[in-house]
Amino acid sequence: MSEPVLYDAQGPRGRRRTRIGTAVAVVLLAGLAFLVVRRLADAGQFSMELWGPLIDPGNEAFDAVWRLIRVGILNTLKAAAVAMVLSVVLGTLIAVARLSLGRVGRIPLTGLVEVLRGLPVVVLVYFGVRVLDDVGVDLGGLPGGQVFWGLVLGLTAYNMVVFAEVIRAGVASLPRGQREGALATGLTPGQTMRIILLPQAFRVMLPALISQLVVVLKDTSLVTFVANYDELLSQGRSIQRNLDNPIQTFTVIALIYIAMNYTLGRLAQWVQARQARAGRVSRATTATAVTAAATGPAHVAGGGA
Repeated sequence: MSEPVLYDAQGPRGRRRTRIGTAVAVVLLAGLAFLVVRRLADAGQFSMELWGPLIDPGNEAFDAVWRLIRVGILNTLKAAAVAMVLSVVLGTLIAVARLSLGRVGRIPLTGLVEVLRGLPVVVLVYFGVRVLDDVGVDLGGLPGGQVFWGLVLGLTAYNMVVFAEVIRAGVASLPRGQREGALATGLTPGQTMRIILLPQAFRVMLPALISQLVVVLKDTSLVTFVANYDELLSQGRSIQRNLDNPIQTFTVIALIYIAMNYTLGRLAQWVQARQARAGRVSRATTATAVTAAATGPAHVAGGGA
């Protein structure tokens, strides 16, 4: 059995203390949860008058509530999808440029990355939604309108530099022999980056990339503090103002966000597993071809003898 690397293995007394501490923590958390549920029940927060519009199809407000939620989900996914695509594309271009340019040529891009990474996302969303309109940049003629594209640009401005750093780290983590071998075969630096290095970097950094995509999806909710856009959180605020049930409404909204992010995470795991299988098949095929090429002449020579 392998020895622990990050910590020393506990002895019998240490394991006993850990079990006792875990049991005490579980009891305390269970007691706290009981008190919270008890207080909510005493306040009538589990009544169907508050939950009915959200979970009872027979409630007169049910259809209207879920119509608003569906619109919110659709607008959230549209803004997140466009921001994701733009962030990945622009982030890849920034990463390639920083890796390809000389030390002096990288200075403006490095400054851009540091500035955008240092700003809160809500500030960039505010600039995209409010400031661009104030300085005369009219995006209202585009599909989706001014607020939609302001939100997308704000999210893209922040996340593209994060993706750029993730991709750059992925390329830097590859063995130097990958680049040198590709150049030795006659590939240009651009072809080496596009054909050899970037695909491997994306595969290596896929978990980090997917984690950032989840962040993009969640950050669409920031627009609700800047302007009127019917994304999921804004629709939840509208519902609870009309029904006066914030706990129930935002519980459902939170569960929807969790479901969307969980689905995105599972999709990432599926893509990663598929890529891993494809990589194993490719390596096995290459190994078989090399073995056949190496043993073929010997078999021919043996047959001739």
